[in-house]
Amino acid sequence: MNKAELLSSIAEKSNLTKVESERALNAFLETIQETLAKGDKVQLVGFGTFEARDRKAREGRNPRNPEEKIQIPASKAPVFKAGKSLKEAVNKK
Repeated sequence: MNKAELLSSIAEKSNLTKVESERALNAFLETIQETLAKGDKVQLVGFGTFEARDRKAREGRNPRNPEEKIQIPASKAPVFKAGKSLKEAVNKK
């Protein structure tokens, strides 16, 4: 499912127009990005948790020249951990 298909589904299920659905989805995504950038997490009970985890600096290999070692700087990585209800819904047969 791509963003256009998601927006159509949201509009259909919520009785909103596609424009209103897009505005709501964009606000949701922007809020999550801003919250993670501040170092906080977003917990949606039953659905899951979005958070940013620190990744340590490490040594890697240059893919173009595997013998060359490169330093990969420390960074933050966005992570999503699925909640119990979401896991159950996905695994439902």
